[in-house]
Amino acid sequence: MRLRAGWAVVAVCSLGATGAAQVGRVYTTADYAQAEKFMDYNVDPLVYHTVEHPVWLADGRFWYRDAGPDGTTFMLVDPAERTKAAAFDQSKVAAELNEAVRAGRLAAPLPGKLNAGSLPIDNFTIEDGGGAVVLTIGNALVRCDLRGKRGCRRAGDAQAGRPAEPYDLSPDRKKAAFIRANNLWVRDVASGKETQLTADGAADFGYATDNAGWTHSDRPILAWSPDSKKIATFQLDQRKVGMMYLVRTTAGHPTLEAWRYPFAGDAVVATIERVVIDVEGRKVVRLKMPPDQHRSSLCDDLSCAGGHGWDDVQWSEDSTRLAFVSTSRDHKQEWLRVADAATGEVRDVMNEKVATYFESGNGKVNWRVLWKSNEVLWFSERDDWGQMYLYDLATGGLKGQVTRGAGDVTEVLRVDEQARAIYFLAVGKQPGRDPYYSALYRVNFDGTGMRLLTPEDADHAVTVSPDGRSFLDVWSTPGTPATAVLRDAEGRVAMEVARQDIAKLRAVGWVAPAPIAVKARDGKTDLYGLMFKPTSFDAARRYPIVDLVYPGPQTGSCGSRSFAAAHRDMQALAELGFVVVCIDGMGTPWRSKSFHDAHYGDMRDNTVPDQVAGIKELAARYRWIDVDRVGIYGHSGGGAAAAAAMLHFPEFFKVGISESGNHDNRIYEDDWAEKWQGLLVKNADGTTNYDGQANQNFAKDLKGHLLLVHGTMDDNVPPNETLLVVDALIKANKDFDLLMVPNAGHGYGEARAYVARRRWDYFVRNLAGGVPPFEYRMKSAVEQ
Repeated sequence: MRLRAGWAVVAVCSLGATGAAQVGRVYTTADYAQAEKFMDYNVDPLVYHTVEHPVWLADGRFWYRDAGPDGTTFMLVDPAERTKAAAFDQSKVAAELNEAVRAGRLAAPLPGKLNAGSLPIDNFTIEDGGGAVVLTIGNALVRCDLRGKRGCRRAGDAQAGRPAEPYDLSPDRKKAAFIRANNLWVRDVASGKETQLTADGAADFGYATDNAGWTHSDRPILAWSPDSKKIATFQLDQRKVGMMYLVRTTAGHPTLEAWRYPFAGDAVVATIERVVIDVEGRKVVRLKMPPDQHRSSLCDDLSCAGGHGWDDVQWSEDSTRLAFVSTSRDHKQEWLRVADAATGEVRDVMNEKVATYFESGNGKVNWRVLWKSNEVLWFSERDDWGQMYLYDLATGGLKGQVTRGAGDVTEVLRVDEQARAIYFLAVGKQPGRDPYYSALYRVNFDGTGMRLLTPEDADHAVTVSPDGRSFLDVWSTPGTPATAVLRDAEGRVAMEVARQDIAKLRAVGWVAPAPIAVKARDGKTDLYGLMFKPTSFDAARRYPIVDLVYPGPQTGSCGSRSFAAAHRDMQALAELGFVVVCIDGMGTPWRSKSFHDAHYGDMRDNTVPDQVAGIKELAARYRWIDVDRVGIYGHSGGGAAAAAAMLHFPEFFKVGISESGNHDNRIYEDDWAEKWQGLLVKNADGTTNYDGQANQNFAKDLKGHLLLVHGTMDDNVPPNETLLVVDALIKANKDFDLLMVPNAGHGYGEARAYVARRRWDYFVRNLAGGVPPFEYRMKSAVEQ
């Protein structure tokens, strides 16, 4: 059969191998089953009593889902009374729901007969002093009488009065804002009445449009005023921005998907025209300023935290003024501005310019306007660490530095304006500890009285109650399961909420990863990471080593230092006879500004020199690491880094797997590339400052085994990125392997397990010199 454009099945193109691996161990289905046993979908269910995603209530209580051996219990915690109990009688609710379905009082789709531990509840509210509970099950509201005889009945539609389109609820929850035909509308939740707020929205010049190229949706990006009467948003001008095209594979005519996607170096990229909309008067006030760049002070979208939020916009409490931050195209300059919501007049308050790139936090936009005192809390890395500063809102003058010393402020969790103090998370402030461990601190506005409120030597995930009187602290390490405690505002433990139970996890042979510390390429800078060894580890053997890499610069290879039963597939891969490591190299965040800036403007670096230095040091330290058999793999930016490692260090890395890599940032989204590499500069001889980071330019240097993987409908990193490298490798007459996954996005969707199995096969065959079992079948996405 002759294959033409497109793939009807998962296409695997093996263009030969650079030399045949010596046949060694023949792996069995049981060997792969042992590895799969440590995949997240198998080990996560073995961890009980995890406290995460707490839902704080207005009265200061919170609830969370407690997964135990008998299913999920909805727990309600009262900090004032220091009590914890089941939020309601789940056995009674399950019985009432089953009876309601049997009697025809409830037509909500339920997954078969329910028991107390399998209630499909999305949300709930308790009424009548605990005598009734209103459940959200899908789109249905179900009221269950727990004392009387009315049982469970459908009480309405959870989406009643709300638009079919993605929407954003007003603070009073009476209005829902949404986009229709490029214009902004609102719907009255009670009556269902819809009102069109704007009329001049047009294709590629719509209101509240969510499109950053690499991510896009139909949700509106906006900020409601506190009184629910105004909306701050923008018109996104992308009329002259270049297009992106992807073609879906089908049995008939192919389906084209097309949208605006600006590239680094494009003459025209998206801009926003800021507006304030008077909802009742349907009046659009345009801010009196030129269009702003489609930029954030932190991430590569206008909404950094997900949802419908607009992070760099803050309303005054009286809804008359709007503060916002404008960011230059290259992220080197920020302007804090304040607008009059009624007139559109704009006043510049202050600005900051840096040599590389500005960020307003580590994981969260941290600037805050203090309207009552006419001040601004501002985040800056000007002293080489992420610190908070206090400014005068009227003059823009600096009043003082709030935080000092080594270590970064990552997130400001609460500002107590009355006490003139802030509560914030920070990393790297406790000497002798893993610098990636997060902890909670309190400090006064004048910089005095800084105190550590979470003293345990661990990573702390903290959420604060709405009234600020208490906070939930969940602390753990990669090897220590989580303990959740409730603390008061002084950091004193008020009560223990829960402890993770990992007895079943240990029973299947789970072992914790080992923290590692090595020196960077300079021989001086400390780097940190994790090491995974087979559970059957034998120190008398010599193991090939595999490096999981992510070069950042917006995050690192290892991720969070909190407890996790699975760290991607690193332990699973180790079970097949490898030592697997991740190392957070220079150029990644959560350390000093100079550490983060290590390879600014030179994305060819990809932290690979640090990976090489770290692996060599580990091999010198541990004789059971075979430094002559080194593999590397990564996804997205890690995919680009893995390919770069094979091309720039061909004598060191013998096998590489590059998944969904952005191999040339000139054809990736403009915001991300221009922040980390700088604006594209074309030299007189035709070269550019982006040439060195383009992997296809070094295809001729490939020596080892390289597998390239990409989804054909990847709308984040388009598949052209990998095909550029494929084209160059073919022209260089190089042997390599290629796996294109039809209709798959950036994470491969239903083919995720298949890609993982092919990854294992590749390392087993080409690095371990073994023979994998024939077409081992891992759990599908549905089975997981």
